Formats: sequence, structure tokens, C-alpha cells
Amino acid sequence: MSHIRIERTHSLGLEAAREKAEKLGERFAREYGLSHGWRGNTLVFQRTGVDGRIDVSEDRVVVDIRLGLLLSAMGGVLKSEIERGLDKALV
Repeated sequence: MSHIRIERTHSLGLEAAREKAEKLGERFAREYGLSHGWRGNTLVFQRTGVDGRIDVSEDRVVVDIRLGLLLSAMGGVLKSEIERGLDKALV
């Protein structure tokens, strides 16, 4: 099992950061067939072989993803893609 953890600080405030996380979650849901939903300020997403969350706070976003054995080979590519998406969204 592979683990991806990405942390970014931001100055958007909580509501704007939640909106950005929602858009990113929707994009990944379309591209990778993930189901997703909010639990408080955490966007939880999953599908077979993927279990993850995006924790949003006033000044920080933390992405935690666990990839199953079959998807762990794609870990590096997925991490890079998520980093680019976060960096672009949190501007």
C-alpha cells in the first residue's frame, strides 16, 4: 500500500479554500471515478483501491491518500498531479 501526503498553506480563508477543494474533488471524481463528500471541513473520497481525504482549515490544506497495491505504482504520477492542482488552486 502506498501513502501520499501533501500539505500546503494558503491565505484564502476557510470558505474559499473549501470551494477550491470541492472543485479539485469534482475534477478527480470525473477523471478517476471517485465518490466524494464532505464531513465537516474534510472532503472524503474513495473508490476501489483509493481512500483519501482533503482536510481544509483557515490557513492550511492537507491531502492524505492511501493507494491499494494495484494503484501504488502510479503514486508518483498522482502525487505530482495533485501537487500541481493544489498549487494552481491555492493561488
